[in-house]
Amino acid sequence: MNWIILIIAGLFEVAFAFCLGKAKIATGTDEYIWYGGFFACLVASMLLLMKATESLPLGTAYAVWTGIGAVGTVLLGILVFEEPASFWRIFFIITLIMSIIGLKAVSH
Repeated sequence: MNWIILIIAGLFEVAFAFCLGKAKIATGTDEYIWYGGFFACLVASMLLLMKATESLPLGTAYAVWTGIGAVGTVLLGILVFEEPASFWRIFFIITLIMSIIGLKAVSH
């Protein structure tokens, strides 16, 4: 169950990065709404990470959480914010995904 909580925490990390990106290009009231979403997702992500680390090793949980956030944020950048999708960028994202899977496989 704590692995599921950790995955959800990582998805909230992606969500707060997305909100931050949208706030950066928003104006007026929309900017404050996106910053509010950023703050709400940040709090949710941190609380879920704290919950997951009650039974998962801290180092592994933190690495998986940041990995999910990094992969998700790069993919959102490519798909939503039209950032470049070069061969090397995709290669290293795949390497990061394999590392996350490896950490999950060797955790107790």
